[in-house]
Amino acid sequence: MHTDTSEHPPEAQSRPRCVVHLRLLATSDLHAHLMPWDYLDDRPAASGLAQLAPLIRRLRAEAPNSLLLDNGDFLQGSPLGDWVEQRPLSAPHPMVLAMNALGYDAGTLGNHEFSHGLPLLLAALASSGFPVVSANLTRRDGPLVPAFTLVDRPVSDSHGKRHPLRIAITGFAPPQTVRWEAMKLGGAIAAADILPSARAVLAQIAALKPDLTIALAHTGIAEAHETAGMENAALPLAALDGIDVLIAGHTHLTFPAQAESLNGKPAVMPGFHGSHLGVIDLTLHQTATGWQVASHEARALPTPEAPDADPALARSARPAHHGTLRAMRRTLAQTTTPLHSHFALVAPNAAQSLVAAAQAAHFRPQLSGELARLPLLSAVAPFRAGGRGGPANYTDIPAGPVLQRHVSALYLHPNTPVLLQVTGAELADWLERAAILFHRVPPQSRDAPLIRADIPGFDFDLIEGLCFTIDLAQPPRFDARGVQIADSRRITGLSHAGAALRPEADFLLVTNSYRAGGGSFPGTARAPVATGTRPIRDILADHIAALGTIAPAPSRNWRFAPMPGTTVLFDTGPNAAAHMAEIAHLRPEPLGLTPQGFLRFRLSP
Repeated sequence: MHTDTSEHPPEAQSRPRCVVHLRLLATSDLHAHLMPWDYLDDRPAASGLAQLAPLIRRLRAEAPNSLLLDNGDFLQGSPLGDWVEQRPLSAPHPMVLAMNALGYDAGTLGNHEFSHGLPLLLAALASSGFPVVSANLTRRDGPLVPAFTLVDRPVSDSHGKRHPLRIAITGFAPPQTVRWEAMKLGGAIAAADILPSARAVLAQIAALKPDLTIALAHTGIAEAHETAGMENAALPLAALDGIDVLIAGHTHLTFPAQAESLNGKPAVMPGFHGSHLGVIDLTLHQTATGWQVASHEARALPTPEAPDADPALARSARPAHHGTLRAMRRTLAQTTTPLHSHFALVAPNAAQSLVAAAQAAHFRPQLSGELARLPLLSAVAPFRAGGRGGPANYTDIPAGPVLQRHVSALYLHPNTPVLLQVTGAELADWLERAAILFHRVPPQSRDAPLIRADIPGFDFDLIEGLCFTIDLAQPPRFDARGVQIADSRRITGLSHAGAALRPEADFLLVTNSYRAGGGSFPGTARAPVATGTRPIRDILADHIAALGTIAPAPSRNWRFAPMPGTTVLFDTGPNAAAHMAEIAHLRPEPLGLTPQGFLRFRLSP
């Protein structure tokens, strides 16, 4: 199908034309957010599929010709999803039950579909009442899911006449999926690049002559030109002949902001966790050569703040919801000091030191011989540090009982621990890769922005056991892919046990399965010394419970290099004001709330 841009003679324009309105509704990156409840803070939340469902039902009722689609990452990413992982695989997945109840027409796989392992994914797919497709993720020994599906849908035109409409739906996910989930997958899944896979599947689809082809693209909107191994390939993908409509995702953003398209194609990106619903309204004209997209309107509609969840979905989710609440409210220990992540990106953080200690304690008893004589270090990063998650996306645990939900807030993902043997030189570059989080700040700058919006907080991976400073005046040594782009060094004064770190010295480093499989940090290419099978979150919970009472303190192992006469701007959660004393050395000056709701500080490094 092609967009209709041709001019018609007056006599042709006077003849009645078959006009069909087709509405496409899309979700993306639901991440097992089913109920409108924030399990980490134990309070209602204006998100989740059950909160989005009334809007879905209303918009479908308004448009008799409609399709409901999901763009991937629907199985993992919430405490409810983690609770499901502990249940028998024979039990239907509550997210799939809800999607079946809403009548989804098709979906695709995101990278996080594999985060709980292949058996859980296969069990979930077995109970799906709608086709799930992927053109670039396969088993090593054959297909995992179909590369595309054909939906034959009778539609009514503006005169009430019925027409058959054949819609092809294909899907794509980042090829990095197999690296990110390598420890879970054990080589069972292969991933091809998005663009070559798209060209191949579109050729197959073209031979079947569909009236419309939709790409469910679990990939973000970034570079316009194709490169090998693209993670965010929506722009060049939309440029391919054969794709009529594109649903984007993965980066948790929304698109369009106004009446925008991707390379002239109707496209939408519907946020994350059920924050938005993607809506694309197509006007189709029938011509002698087939149906054409005459016009289109794309919107990302925010989830209404309705008082109650969709009753049908709430009923089906009740066992999982209440089971998750019971698990999250379980008391594990007591803490005598608050734990939070408000300043985790600008100063040593007690919560991160606690996680690092638990990781190291897990492997320490397993070491013997030469390995036992090597220094054992632990790498940690904050998972809740604002960013695209907004001003509520911070861990904030008061002194008192430590509940399971607090531990889940400290460690969101089901990563397992991995032990690597690395050199001092690799440790230095590991920290350089982490320090790309910061903008370069020229000396004597006034109110320079500090944090880069394009680098997630969970990439700020610091190493407990080392001492160092970060020189913000230097450019970053690496890019986000881990490719060296400069000879500069932001990490200075690097030491271990009071002595300068020797580049040739050997160390043991505890990290997580995502980091070890991701490949963008130095030292992660070689095979690990040891791997754990239990999630780090569970290891942390056991560590805290065994202690009974905890009094964690930041290790004070890093700081910014002094920059006299320089100030930077740093945005964090509104509750950070209660913890300002922890960054007194940065002379914090509160500047009020930003339009997005963050509390802005002026800092003096």
